[in-house]
Amino acid sequence: MITAAGDRVNLLAQLEDVGPLEALHTDFTELVYAGGKAQLMALVDHTSKVVPGWALGPQADTTLALRAWTTARRWLQRHGWPVEGIIVHHDQDTVYTGYGWTGRLVLRDRVQLSYALDGCHDNTEMESFHSRFKSENRSLLVEAADLVELDRVVGQRIEYYNRRRRHSALGNQAPLAYLATLKSRR
Repeated sequence: MITAAGDRVNLLAQLEDVGPLEALHTDFTELVYAGGKAQLMALVDHTSKVVPGWALGPQADTTLALRAWTTARRWLQRHGWPVEGIIVHHDQDTVYTGYGWTGRLVLRDRVQLSYALDGCHDNTEMESFHSRFKSENRSLLVEAADLVELDRVVGQRIEYYNRRRRHSALGNQAPLAYLATLKSRR
């Protein structure tokens, strides 16, 4: 563990209000498909529910996690949201406490790491996303013949989730529509 990362603490629990794209939740989840099993790691915004980055692969490891983070970081930069100082909240899995992850996020990208100290009970946003994503897309996921097809299906479903799936917490708007209304008020 990198000393610069500090002690493991749940930063989100200390906040009263979290603005859009100030905190991302993440974790791995297993997807079952016709060709076997795969791991999905998505990053979900605490406030807007947008998924700025995700990656799919055969195993939950640092390489997969960093692919998902890189996608999220590029998305944030492309859309004019700051990366430095953002909170990334996850469990204490060895991927999230190892040098590869902490070195990239803390030292290079200047991100704040927040840890779920009480397992899944401290990362309910992510657990909720995984549950909805898998149940709403179960038949599409299960029918994917191989990892390439599963990757295509997941990409399409996350695109739908970001652009069209309405959320009651967002006034029945899709995440990207919600963010657009916030940006227009700036």
